[in-house]
Amino acid sequence: MGIDHIAMYVMDLEKTKDFFVKYFEAVPNEGYYNVKTGFRSYFLSFDDGSRLEIMNRPDMEKEQKSMARTGYIHIAFRVGSKERVEELTLELIRDGYEVISGPRVTGDGYYESCVLGIEDNQIEITI
Repeated sequence: MGIDHIAMYVMDLEKTKDFFVKYFEAVPNEGYYNVKTGFRSYFLSFDDGSRLEIMNRPDMEKEQKSMARTGYIHIAFRVGSKERVEELTLELIRDGYEVISGPRVTGDGYYESCVLGIEDNQIEITI
């Protein structure tokens, strides 16, 4: 067994797609649009075969995201080296994204940073 993909609703589908393409080397599909419902989506594929589906529909609600809410809380990306964690974190800072923690070694031994990325979604960057 394995996870086929993770999905999340976003307010700005194109901007979110561009974020994951630019910083995490995602490869998007051509996208999907349902004319009847207004539902739109992209599947974003990553080097290791994992996929993220980003979705949008006209009747969505934008709610404040608490850092300690229940449910899915972050997406973690392996970038291969301590140096790449630091480089990508700095790139995100330069582009105006907020770093929540790190880069640092966590209590359980991971080297990572945590960034408040597109639409206030938490993203961990780790080796």
